[in-house]
Amino acid sequence: MKIKEFNSLKSEEIKKLEDLVSKKRLLLLKNAVKIAAGKEKNLKQAWSQRKEIAQILTILKEKEIKKWNFIKAK
Repeated sequence: MKIKEFNSLKSEEIKKLEDLVSKKRLLLLKNAVKIAAGKEKNLKQAWSQRKEIAQILTILKEKEIKKWNFIKAK
């Protein structure tokens, strides 16, 4: 994921980010099956998919923390 893509994800809504994470996890699972079967040659692709999932989950957690801090401030 490039920096521009990462920054654009920060402005997305929580629901859309959760959907994106579920799609990425499904792709990672399919890729893992291909790797286990020996059909996938690009092994680094699974690593990059896990990294993207982690980045999206980090954005989700930041949004949740901001939301709860905003509610507590009231």
